[in-house]
Amino acid sequence: MKKLTFTMENYLEAIYELSRQGTGARLSDIAQRLGVTKASTNSAMSTLAEKGLIINEKYKKVFLTSEGLKLAQFISEKHRVVREFLTEILKVDPSIAEIDACAIEHVISNESIVAMQQFMHIDEK
Repeated sequence: MKKLTFTMENYLEAIYELSRQGTGARLSDIAQRLGVTKASTNSAMSTLAEKGLIINEKYKKVFLTSEGLKLAQFISEKHRVVREFLTEILKVDPSIAEIDACAIEHVISNESIVAMQQFMHIDEK
């Protein structure tokens, strides 16, 4: 998998969340979701397109490539696992857990994610 900056991972995750029905994501919706300018979003889309992670045609919606989809799903899953671990196991307030999960998802190792998943599964029994 390609290594991306935190910012590029956030863009990829936003596209994934905004285009779950396969309808693609509008540039303005991506910018709004991340609280950034359209110009910044446009620049990021160029970078992601160069890396082969999205299809971005001018004045059209943004779509994830198959590689982009895999990476976005992986990032989104890490976010979900961390958020659930914080709220369900550590009883962190959901609004704080959401903010923390967004930061942690970019730096946590795959091994730690697997350990969290295993711990939560064992705890449910």
